[in-house]
Amino acid sequence: MSYEGPENEAPRPRSRRALTLTFAALVPVALLGWLAYSALGDEPGHPSEAAPPSAAPGGTSSPSPSAGPLAGKVVVIDPGHNTGNFRHTAEINRQVDIGTGKKECDTTGTATNAGYPEAKFTLDLAHRLRALLEKQGATVKLTHDGDRAWGPCVDERARIGNTAHADAAISLHADGSAEGNRGFHVIMPGVVHAGAADTRPIVAPAQKLGARVAGGYRDATGEPFSNYLGDGTGMVTRTDLGGLNLSTVPKVFIECGNMRDKSDVALLTSGPWRQKAAQGISAGIVSFLRES
Repeated sequence: MSYEGPENEAPRPRSRRALTLTFAALVPVALLGWLAYSALGDEPGHPSEAAPPSAAPGGTSSPSPSAGPLAGKVVVIDPGHNTGNFRHTAEINRQVDIGTGKKECDTTGTATNAGYPEAKFTLDLAHRLRALLEKQGATVKLTHDGDRAWGPCVDERARIGNTAHADAAISLHADGSAEGNRGFHVIMPGVVHAGAADTRPIVAPAQKLGARVAGGYRDATGEPFSNYLGDGTGMVTRTDLGGLNLSTVPKVFIECGNMRDKSDVALLTSGPWRQKAAQGISAGIVSFLRES
């Protein structure tokens, strides 16, 4: 931001020494501000100002990874839904084949009672998770990065992970259940062998991935296992999700909490807490990839 003095006041020249001292004083202040912003991230309604990554066909790729324990590993992150879906009801209601039948291309997702959308939550969490995995040396690809008007459809989301030959893939979500239903759960693929779907090769590794993610997430966030799904284990198996049915790589979903429960909402809408959530998910993925 520039500053202009009183309208009729002519600017007075400043000495080079004064300018040098001013700049030197500002550098550490700016650095501290940047570090604080990086740690806390944006709050609901304040989008991140990080530069978008380079785009690639069928998803958004990360920059070239640095050397690290996950060098050579590929992770696909699928931020659930899209904030623009509600403007494209005809497109997202189109039926797509998920192997066990047909289902909507996508949905709008849920939102808190105050209007904070699931799609905004998942994209913010995806950015945080990507940054952590890249620091470990992984190549990270997003199924979308807020760069599409709607979608992608669930079959395309699966296809992006398959085409990338991902070593692990995860779809990020938050639930929309009733008040009082709280906690998180991880969804793993069940055995499906029908139409274009054949999950048999990925069921076992996906179970391992799901267990690691659940453990890492709970340790980092303190969020309890769901009290309304999974019989208190935080683990759920489903065969009706196209993003899992059509995957040929180990993939799980995580429902990070309930956007209609006030206790969970206080966490889901907190930038610092979302950073913890990303750290927990990252820890689970790293643990899985080091063992695989």
